[in-house]
Amino acid sequence: MGELLPPSVDDAEYQRLVEAGRVLFAQETKFFFGAQRLNQLEPATLPEVAFAGRSNVGKSSLINALTGRKMLARASSEPGRTKQLNFFNIGEKLVFVDMPGYGYAKASKDVKSDWQKMMFAFLRGRPTLLRVMLLLDARIELKQSDHNIMDLLDRAAVTFQIVLTKADQLSAAQLDKKQKEISEVMKTHTAAYPFIRVTSSQKNIGIEELRADLVRLIQD
Repeated sequence: MGELLPPSVDDAEYQRLVEAGRVLFAQETKFFFGAQRLNQLEPATLPEVAFAGRSNVGKSSLINALTGRKMLARASSEPGRTKQLNFFNIGEKLVFVDMPGYGYAKASKDVKSDWQKMMFAFLRGRPTLLRVMLLLDARIELKQSDHNIMDLLDRAAVTFQIVLTKADQLSAAQLDKKQKEISEVMKTHTAAYPFIRVTSSQKNIGIEELRADLVRLIQD
């Protein structure tokens, strides 16, 4: 299910990062702030990693799996209704920013436009934001909304890493094909980090490895 080692990481370093990730995510993790408007944001004091993805991509499930807490992040009962940025403190070392889901088909054009404006303003104005984890459902073809958010991240000059979710529901051949398709798309985006992480929150696939990615990011 994809390569384990990101670029420029040997096996010994990878094992060190895995252990550091285990230690980090064993620390206290808590929700501490939600903002519906950018003028509500408090000054950032810790490095941040944001999680973005279409509605129903499994964003809350992935955050819960990473932190080992089943109810830390809660999915909205109505997709597309969550409009705020949610902030989670990970052991006083890292902050997760849970961004509102995009691409909900029933959302009005005004809502979609407001989402893009808010996200672009946040991305451009957050110097502590190290990376955006862009979640894509491995089972579903890329939508125009996915291309739009990649373009937005390019314009904001914020590095994003593709994280495939629900990968346990594909065969090895299907998953390999999907990764190749996404890799080709990534080549067209200046802000794309050249490594895809494959995950399944349900089967705990790729969770340990993604924790290692996050530790490496804040240690670099």
